[in-house]
Amino acid sequence: MNKLCTNYAMALLALSCQFAAAGDLSLPSREKTLDGLRGDHPRLMATADSFASIIELCQANPRAAACRERLRENALRLIDTPPLEYEIPDGKRLLAVSRAAKDRVLLLSLMYRLTQEKQFAARAWKELDTVTRFKDWNPSHFLDTAEMTFAVAIGYDWLHDVWTDDQRRQLRQAIIEMGLEPGLAVYREGGWWSRANHNWNQVCNGGMGVGALAIADEEPELAADVLHAALHSLPLAMREFRPDGGWGEGPGYWRYATEYNVYLLAALRTALGEDFGLSQMPGFPATGEFPIYFTGPTGLTFNYADANDGWGGAPQLFWMATAFNRPVYAAAQLPYATSRPSALDLLWGAEWLDRDLQSEFRDLPKARHFSGVGVVTMRSAWNDPRATFVGFKGGDNRVNHSHLDLGTFVLDADGVRWAVDLGPDDYNLPAYFGRRRWTYYRLMTEGHNTLVINGQNQSPTATAPIIRFEANAEGATAVADLTKAWPDTTRVLRSMALVGRDVIIRDEVDAEKAVRVDWHMHTSANVTIDGRRAVLTQGNRKLVAEIIEPASARFTVAPAKTTPPQRPLKNIQRLSIRLAQPSTGTRLSVRLSPMAP
Repeated sequence: MNKLCTNYAMALLALSCQFAAAGDLSLPSREKTLDGLRGDHPRLMATADSFASIIELCQANPRAAACRERLRENALRLIDTPPLEYEIPDGKRLLAVSRAAKDRVLLLSLMYRLTQEKQFAARAWKELDTVTRFKDWNPSHFLDTAEMTFAVAIGYDWLHDVWTDDQRRQLRQAIIEMGLEPGLAVYREGGWWSRANHNWNQVCNGGMGVGALAIADEEPELAADVLHAALHSLPLAMREFRPDGGWGEGPGYWRYATEYNVYLLAALRTALGEDFGLSQMPGFPATGEFPIYFTGPTGLTFNYADANDGWGGAPQLFWMATAFNRPVYAAAQLPYATSRPSALDLLWGAEWLDRDLQSEFRDLPKARHFSGVGVVTMRSAWNDPRATFVGFKGGDNRVNHSHLDLGTFVLDADGVRWAVDLGPDDYNLPAYFGRRRWTYYRLMTEGHNTLVINGQNQSPTATAPIIRFEANAEGATAVADLTKAWPDTTRVLRSMALVGRDVIIRDEVDAEKAVRVDWHMHTSANVTIDGRRAVLTQGNRKLVAEIIEPASARFTVAPAKTTPPQRPLKNIQRLSIRLAQPSTGTRLSVRLSPMAP
């Protein structure tokens, strides 16, 4: 073993000891990693008993039966669909192909297990035969490899009794040669994603771990090596859920990270009978609340970082609901499972589909501070599509996928999103994750709903703690300390208060030398300005923005624009306040009030 490999092994051992000493984990030695392995298939996230239970639930429960029939229709549409092709359209990522393979294999394999219709197994084989004949699974962008390994592992395991010996051998060989062996090389070399604390860690470890469990009885040495490494790497990312389940990469990457996190936890439980305490790491049992709080009454999310505002649900919430006895997690996923179900909605959610879960939200506080990531949401009511909702961000500009957006916010009221986050731009822009990242409008400070001081971006290394959070029946208040974001200042505080259905934003900026302060809010509304008052209109809904102080401040509005090769902004206005003179002590307050139609 070379020096690098030895150092990495020592690091894994130290990490294991750290968590074991804290009582959080009981990770096995390499030699005992596969103790308790089931000798039969299926054993990845489900067993024969699991599928039998779903069949019974579909017979007894009309909602589960309807979900199954919707999925069967989707599977039937795949029968005559051509199999996937090896395509890297951007010159870097096979990821879309890997994800499509995963979705197809999960759906077709589940439908075979529930119906015993051979056409679904035959179509699954056509897909698996195709992807296992690819030249590789693009290990240079290892997410692609991890997701494809997972897809083939599921097909190998769930349909194990359908395949011939030659078919099993072909699938097993592909899992090993195009998945596990490249993954093991990364572990042994201390490759970057094995040491990361973000979504890459969970996706890559999840794919490798599930792949190892699929072939563990036939290739126990390789499987033990890979799974042992994955189990010792995964806590680096899972500890980021501490202490209360928040996720610094935003709601979009929460969904991606927890998806593969849960794949591995679920597979460990069904294949080995335990997850070695990983599911009980601090913050993880609570993380199902994160997407609940970060989805507004419009159905849009507080999409900070590289995240879009749409939300299509997350089937892993059903798994979490069962694992942690939190019905509210299932309640959050239920609308998506009944309108556009996925295979995993039925796999993990069949037992929840017949329940009336709307009352589960009643006991949730209306405001929440996720202290580990420095973000807050507040709303005037649950189960009211016209409620006022605010997402407010402090946090850390160094987090993976972050923008320079400390102090930013989004606002929903009367069923409309008024203050919008512009989301990510094209990942293939020049140096999008490098030296040019902070020159792109959607990522720079000016492109967010926060302050800009002296025309400068925030410091890329700045943090902004939430230094005060209070909530009661009438509303909530949060204060973020943004001082570290701008070196020209001595004190910058932004408070966000929800009072009834109104929102009041107050900014305090102090500096030794006078600084210019600009206030920005992006919106897709039509905006009319009357000095200290602005009226935003979308359809028959209106929001009034009013400057409370200082008396000299005035609103302005202009189209928000980007320059090529950035994606254009369509119908986005930037409502702004520029104070008349630079100052050493600025106090700026704005009230945002929805007007009943």
